[in-house]
Amino acid sequence: MKLTINGEEHELPAATLAEALALLEYEGDWLATAVNGELVHRADRANHHLRDRDRIEVLSPMQGG
Repeated sequence: MKLTINGEEHELPAATLAEALALLEYEGDWLATAVNGELVHRADRANHHLRDRDRIEVLSPMQGG
């Protein structure tokens, strides 16, 4: 399946957002994720099914001012 993750195209055998994050080695409860501009909460990642050409954004909070 072709996915765009943080602006870069990837070919991944992932059915869910949780699987895609694991394949790309994104780990941690601190991640914020969005698929096609819609926020996907941490608890919903395993149930959020991906489609070919989905756009995924993975963000991490920054500390400081």
